[in-house]
Amino acid sequence: MKILVTGGAGFIASHISDAYIEKGHKVIIVDNLSTGSKENLNPKAKFYCMDIRDKKLADVFDNEKPDIVNHHAAQISVPISAKDPIFDAEVNILGAINVLQNSVKYGVKKVIFSSTGGAIYGDAKEYPTTENYVPKPVSPYAIAKFSVEKYLHYYNHQFGLKYLVLRYANVYGPRQIPHGEAGVVSIFIENILQNKISNLYAYPENPDGMIRDYVFVGDVVKSNLIGLEKGDNELVNIGTNNETSTGELYHQIAELMNSNIQPKKLGARPGDIHKSCLDISRARNILNWHPQTSLKDGIKQTIEYFYNKYHRKDK
Repeated sequence: MKILVTGGAGFIASHISDAYIEKGHKVIIVDNLSTGSKENLNPKAKFYCMDIRDKKLADVFDNEKPDIVNHHAAQISVPISAKDPIFDAEVNILGAINVLQNSVKYGVKKVIFSSTGGAIYGDAKEYPTTENYVPKPVSPYAIAKFSVEKYLHYYNHQFGLKYLVLRYANVYGPRQIPHGEAGVVSIFIENILQNKISNLYAYPENPDGMIRDYVFVGDVVKSNLIGLEKGDNELVNIGTNNETSTGELYHQIAELMNSNIQPKKLGARPGDIHKSCLDISRARNILNWHPQTSLKDGIKQTIEYFYNKYHRKDK
């Protein structure tokens, strides 16, 4: 199978690209390297350095004729989306429409889309939150992701383009960049490695920080593998159904790294939601997927990656 992966030089999609190649699929990667890294590129993948908004994206589709599109390219930061909602919409909405237009034109069979379960529901009344809960996004980032979900429904209705929406909880793991809330695990690890104090953002009523559902990237990859064959025209939460406060997360990381550095507590940022935890019953039923990596084991693997990364820098 030939699979086009947008954002394939980035944190999550590079792992997905590796897994697709390991399973014998041919992978084409489109990434503008704004947040992705050439180091993450699998040498067996064909790479186009290109923005998903570029009109020349049509040439990639024309040349490659992919069977599947895995769309992960995005502006990934909630705070940045709040500061610059126009840029966020240009990348996350208009860029996605460009991908979908070309998918229809060049006969793509299915689009797998990385959405957000960590932000799209807002401060949900239903908790843990199922896919049936009507999203109430409170950031431009989440609004854009929700918009693309609606566009996918339209392209399926109008053109028969199959899709699978994967609403991720907070994904962490090796290759994660220390950037925005999405990269909080890597931010904490890098700060401790550099003997820096980390910021802990919190609302007054929740002084230990935001509550989130943290899912390991290796488990996320498996959902994208299963999605090649299952879950047509479905919307599925990908998380753990376990809640962890930011303070608890930090202290787990600090303990594993033998650090006594205490975080600095600050107020909530624009777009921050109080708590998020995903019900994953549908993932079990439709995809036969469930997370297999505990938070402690996932953090250990991530710490090991960053230790090795810094060790390479020192040489």
